Amino acid sequence: MYEQTLYKILNNIVPEKVLKSNNKKRLWNYGYNKEYDIIVISKSGMIGDIYEIQNLKIALPKEEDVYKFKKNYWDKLDYPKELSKIKNVFDWDKHPDNFKEKWYDYIDKEFERREKGFWFNNKGVSTFITGSHYMYLCWTKIDVGQPNFRESNRLFYIFWEACKADIRSYGMCYLKNRRSGFSFMSSSELVHEATTSRDSRFGILSKTGSDAKKMFTDKVVPISLNYPFFFKPIQDGMDRPKTELAYRVPASKLTRKKLDANEAATELEGLDTTIDWKNTGDNSYDGEKLKILAHDESGKWERPDNILNNWRVTKTCLRLGSKIIGKCMMGSTSNSIEKGGGNFKKLYSDSNVNKRNKNGQTKSGLYSLFIPMEWNYEGFIDVYGYPVFDDPGKEIEGPLGDVIDQGVINHWNNEVEGLKSDPDGLNEYYRQFPRTESHAFRDESKQSLFNLQKLYQQIDYNDSLIKDRFVTRGSFSWKNGIKDTEVIFSPNDRGRFYVTWTPKKQLQNQYYLKNGVKYPKNDHIGAFGCDSYDISGTVGGGGSNGALHGVTKFHMDEGPTNEFFLEYIARPQTAEMFFEDVLMACVFYGMPILIENNKPRLLYHFKNRGYRGFSMNRPDKVYNKLSQTEKELGGMPNSSEDIKQAHAAAIESYIEKNVGFDLSGTFREKDLIGSMYFIRTLEDWARFDINKRTKFDASISSGLAIMAIQKNLYQPIKNKSKIKLNFARYDNKGSYSQIIK
Repeated sequence: MYEQTLYKILNNIVPEKVLKSNNKKRLWNYGYNKEYDIIVISKSGMIGDIYEIQNLKIALPKEEDVYKFKKNYWDKLDYPKELSKIKNVFDWDKHPDNFKEKWYDYIDKEFERREKGFWFNNKGVSTFITGSHYMYLCWTKIDVGQPNFRESNRLFYIFWEACKADIRSYGMCYLKNRRSGFSFMSSSELVHEATTSRDSRFGILSKTGSDAKKMFTDKVVPISLNYPFFFKPIQDGMDRPKTELAYRVPASKLTRKKLDANEAATELEGLDTTIDWKNTGDNSYDGEKLKILAHDESGKWERPDNILNNWRVTKTCLRLGSKIIGKCMMGSTSNSIEKGGGNFKKLYSDSNVNKRNKNGQTKSGLYSLFIPMEWNYEGFIDVYGYPVFDDPGKEIEGPLGDVIDQGVINHWNNEVEGLKSDPDGLNEYYRQFPRTESHAFRDESKQSLFNLQKLYQQIDYNDSLIKDRFVTRGSFSWKNGIKDTEVIFSPNDRGRFYVTWTPKKQLQNQYYLKNGVKYPKNDHIGAFGCDSYDISGTVGGGGSNGALHGVTKFHMDEGPTNEFFLEYIARPQTAEMFFEDVLMACVFYGMPILIENNKPRLLYHFKNRGYRGFSMNRPDKVYNKLSQTEKELGGMPNSSEDIKQAHAAAIESYIEKNVGFDLSGTFREKDLIGSMYFIRTLEDWARFDINKRTKFDASISSGLAIMAIQKNLYQPIKNKSKIKLNFARYDNKGSYSQIIK
């Protein structure tokens, strides 16, 4: 059975006494509450359940005034026919006061729901939707008519409301599946906010200028046009504009003729607010001030356009000094890595709410949200708005009266099974309908050097795991802060190390001294590989990461064999911090390390601290054939073609034996998955290009680690001795041995 994991309700975040007291006095303010680290989206002064959606803690309003539909699920709220005939405020003004009095309560209620949100009974459960979601469901016309209620959209809008409420946030970066309704939802939000905002500007960007224009003309304008008169501001220009929708006093109402005739001009109040779109480019909306930017198909910006460059520029349109004055609603499926997907993946990763700077902001300023496809797949949503995950025992009714007799998980698996012989088709399907973040950024297979089938089998398996049970994040440090004593490992959510195994106490910090130099004692268990760097910072703050990997080999001690147990891919503030991280890991595990020697500062760090014995010599040469520098420092060059090929072959061999399923049963049972749990490294292997090795820090490091535990494979062939030794040969038949002449 599929387990619901999109959100969880948090208890005991706010002490019960405080909660009751503040609710009674209506003291909860809309926005970020620093004391309890929650984002309050309630506008009533009271809060109820606290949701955690993708690590964001969101306090919903307290339940009140729950609406009950006849069918116990969301149904269309009828618009009174008498009001539907009124097209604008001028028509309304023509009606007598007694007519208006009849509808004031109805109109006020709609404004209240728009502002505060709406509670309704859904399958016997009191369910809250935000004001934006209410406007989408009730007053937004989409391509199929009226939108249906979906639980996934409810959570999307709650998350979005939290982004709007949080003064630290620039908005959302939504990783979606195809046909999720994002374009309509973002268009609805533009109109909803624009029709209640003064002196503001709203913008649209998409993967191309024509796509942005289409979103404006086919979605935004019709939504605005179909608003009820009491939500519709005075509009300037054409009913169906092509470039700009302007909510301001029409110029035609203040004509020279009227002024000359001394006629009293009708006092009209406009918002002076606009919605427009821009062509796609790095500098779109540069210098503008925006309240909301709808950023559609952000994962499909292809060269020369770059979503990262655009966001750096656009971000400034949403702030005034340090104050955030606007929000971005960004959403997209992802193209392949080389077709814009790589940049979007970085932007999405930089939007992780768990990774904040000292100002409380993520690296991008956005908040990332991913909703798996099974939550939002057309044809598998029941009348209550919930997905039908598993094959039902009996037919289930859909929102349009359609019948659902299959679960979405089974449907998806069948599609995947049918595409297994078409790797690129399969990857495209994964990107369009992802069940995991890894699926969403699945790359094309054409350029892959290694077995992608095995790599993706392992990635998919890892995605299904509760990662905390297999991988621990943490830091190494010297005991009591005294260097060159004992290294300890401490779990830490901000640590740079990811480990799956730590040896027992008796195997930790094991080394011996030889001629005053320290050597590792656990070289029979495993080894490390490292791709280092020498310079702390680069122009613009870029530069590759330092990478370190630890892998075990077959051994008789307790612990895993032929398994990667440590991953480190990071670039600390200084190179010295990186060097010390690497040294501490080696000392803690008591294992040697094979380091690329083209950047020698790490090698000097080991030597100068007395750990030259930990630095392995290149295995493809005997000691007396090493250069003087190689004898002094150790390390492995990366320049020769033979070494490049050997390095790639080492990774290839490891993948075949230890990653994914071994369908032939050569190395392990057919149904036994590999135990390589580091997804970043697996993804790096999937993209590895032997001609552009410098881009793949994890591959370089992990390959060196494999070569380190297999050093005997690379030992040079010794020349045969020219001295011939003739041994006597014996015939051992019969009772006596006789020399064969």
